[in-house]
Amino acid sequence: MSVASLFDYAVMIALGSLCLSFLITIYRIVKGPTLPDRILGLDMLVAIAIGFIAVIGIKTGYALYVDVAIALGLVGFLATVAFARFVMSRGKTEEDILTEVRQAAADARREARTATKAASKAAARPGPAAGATGGEPRHD
Repeated sequence: MSVASLFDYAVMIALGSLCLSFLITIYRIVKGPTLPDRILGLDMLVAIAIGFIAVIGIKTGYALYVDVAIALGLVGFLATVAFARFVMSRGKTEEDILTEVRQAAADARREARTATKAASKAAARPGPAAGATGGEPRHD
């Protein structure tokens, strides 16, 4: 096996793994579930694109690809910072909303328990006696 063919196999393996990671990242961006997950996925796409550029630059031997990868890295970093500032300035995050929902569910469970206890106490209280209505019903 020559060095050139080993190099070609390594490039193909690198491109294949980058394609697989690209597809997994696209799935995470589409699936979510939260906005920070999607932002992290977009940042990962930038890193994968830089990997593609680096592998193609190594394969072709052009040094210009390194400059393109550096510029893409800077733009990707600025986009991630801008998205993070957007999420922080939005006010409530998904975690805050989940905390409120959990608190409301706990309050609802507490109220349901109180209502159940009140109903069981009402059922346990002695009501009118069975003989107070005049005894057994008549069957003629």
